[in-house]
Amino acid sequence: MAEPIVVTPEGLKKLQDELEYLKSTKRKENVEAIRVALSFGDLSENSEYDEAKTEQGKTESRIIELEEMLKNVKVISENEIKTDIVNVGNVVLVFDVDFDEEIEYSVVGSTEANPIENKISDQSPIGKALLGAKVGDTVTFETPGGEASLKILKISK
Repeated sequence: MAEPIVVTPEGLKKLQDELEYLKSTKRKENVEAIRVALSFGDLSENSEYDEAKTEQGKTESRIIELEEMLKNVKVISENEIKTDIVNVGNVVLVFDVDFDEEIEYSVVGSTEANPIENKISDQSPIGKALLGAKVGDTVTFETPGGEASLKILKISK
């Protein structure tokens, strides 16, 4: 069996919504794009047709990928999220030793990661370093520029 994909309830909803959109809307758009491209005639020089078929393939691949993810999903419920150690679902306030600044990260499953919003994956180098750590701990992890350190100041839901 595949390893479970850990998500928050919000993350599960996003996956389900994306799958529903792809199945109900995007598939229809792909079929329509192929139909229009076919009306242009000669398929040997029809770039619109090739593009529409490629897009259809991407959509179908993503549907399969999402269905597989949803078969192996483990939803972290609110009452499972503890604040004694860092886990998926926590918001962690850290002090970046190298940059002398505080940063707040949300630790999420890999499907929910968004570095721009400081949502870091439990599979990322920072996420892996933080998992299991307690307030007061200093964790280190590898970056492209070398080793970095974060001191955990606060863990919350």
